[in-house]
Amino acid sequence: MARASLKTESVQVARNSASDEDLLRWFLEGDEAAFVALMRRYKEPITTYTYRFLGNYDDAVDVAQETFVRLYRFGHSFVGEVKFSTWLYTIASNLARTELKRYRRRNGVSLSEAFSIGDDESSWEIPDETYLPDELVDSTRIAQDVQKALLSISPSYREMVVLRDVQQLTYEEIAVITNTEMGTVKSRINRGRAQLQVLLRSLYNEVFPSQE
Repeated sequence: MARASLKTESVQVARNSASDEDLLRWFLEGDEAAFVALMRRYKEPITTYTYRFLGNYDDAVDVAQETFVRLYRFGHSFVGEVKFSTWLYTIASNLARTELKRYRRRNGVSLSEAFSIGDDESSWEIPDETYLPDELVDSTRIAQDVQKALLSISPSYREMVVLRDVQQLTYEEIAVITNTEMGTVKSRINRGRAQLQVLLRSLYNEVFPSQE
């Protein structure tokens, strides 16, 4: 009995330390627990991404769940040309953009369009460390202000800012996920950061008064 328990624990440890690609391979070979391990590993980051992008928690959860349904059904289509995480975010990104389009059809205008402050793609060089949304979220009110600001900018900017500054993905990964040229990725991220700094100026002064 003790040996069986130790073996089970050893297998669980192996799953927890395994690469994403190994977990996917084990799942495709019939190990359902490997799929559960993948889902546990990515449930929170995928849901965070979809919520930051969509702004509605219920919709974000639905999109995240559908992402894992797609993983379960079509995991065999992963061929390893990119990292597994990049592939999974690509699925979530496509689903999230589709959900945003559905919102536009239902309501006539997207939330971001209602509050947008511009869509110019001129490149403003805003360093990565200048705007990190989650580092500012230390209270419910601040979290709400940050999310409102994110929803006030163009979806094309918001998606890339969230992927870069919240999810900490590389420019190369974001280019693959969004199917966008590298120069456009950097331009949109810079422009999105600049817009967010304007929208959150009072918040910056409150949280980091020495920055001015």
